[in-house]
Amino acid sequence: MARVERKSRRPLRAASSKRTKSNALSTVDYEALARFRYQLRLFLAFSDMRAKIAGLTSQQYQALLAIKGFSSQKPMFVGELSRLLLVKHHTTVELVDRMVKLGLLRRMVDAQDKRRVLVTLTKRGQSLLHKVAAVHHAHLGSSSRMLRKVSQLLGSVEQQ
Repeated sequence: MARVERKSRRPLRAASSKRTKSNALSTVDYEALARFRYQLRLFLAFSDMRAKIAGLTSQQYQALLAIKGFSSQKPMFVGELSRLLLVKHHTTVELVDRMVKLGLLRRMVDAQDKRRVLVTLTKRGQSLLHKVAAVHHAHLGSSSRMLRKVSQLLGSVEQQ
């Protein structure tokens, strides 16, 4: 994956122009939004690459992270996973089927409602998740300075 370099090295600056009554965006507003989107794209590209190196697809990593992050102590319903991944239920079912075959997830029927399916991470799923998540956590820590600047710039936009 090609690394994208930032061409402009000029520092981020606080918004200096006031919005009009029509809530028109200033040049600084557009710059803040563009920088935020750029940082998101950089992180997502990095995330996809690290998941691939670990032997996971981006969707598999996102599913493992959602299950661990939102229901670490109890199984998660497939419908809830679908909602968190922002995909249709049948797409999540197919993803879960593939992940069960790969030994990343364990699937079980809910004892209270036989129509609902629950998923949990296997030891292999937990191990791969930890491997990728640890790198992501460290990367976010090193990227925090730029994200803080973007956040401050967006915050100053809100205060106008």
